[in-house]
Amino acid sequence: MKDKEERIARAVAYFKEGFNCSQSVVAAFADLYGFTHEQALHMSASFGGGIGRMRLTCGAVCGMFLLAGLETAAMEGKDRATKSRNYAIVQMLAEKFRAENGTISCARLLGIDRNTPISSEAEPRTAAYYAKRPCPKMIESAARIFAEYLESIGY
Repeated sequence: MKDKEERIARAVAYFKEGFNCSQSVVAAFADLYGFTHEQALHMSASFGGGIGRMRLTCGAVCGMFLLAGLETAAMEGKDRATKSRNYAIVQMLAEKFRAENGTISCARLLGIDRNTPISSEAEPRTAAYYAKRPCPKMIESAARIFAEYLESIGY
């Protein structure tokens, strides 16, 4: 993929502009699938903060999975083979991320106790916010893993 490093850098830059982890990853690749920047932001908006700020699966990982679906979705409900292929790719991407980062759990990546009360309130993006967050590294990791996957299939 000739523009791999540019896409990875763009994903991190989107986060630093204030977009969530999922939006950042999806927006960096959505043009490959015919989506506009705005459409990418819409379709991935709910997956930030570990899915709606519930601190479940990392938003960058969710973004990677959304992209995998754009690449390999079954277009007929009875197409079990394509559905299974998509699931295998999602599991492979998850394992690569887990191998690099230890987990795909947003809470674990952030060092948050699972019993911490959940809030829907997005935190202000300040220097202190960015200093304590591993999110740019997670976004870079997810974007790199997805770009390498695309390279492996001939992009």
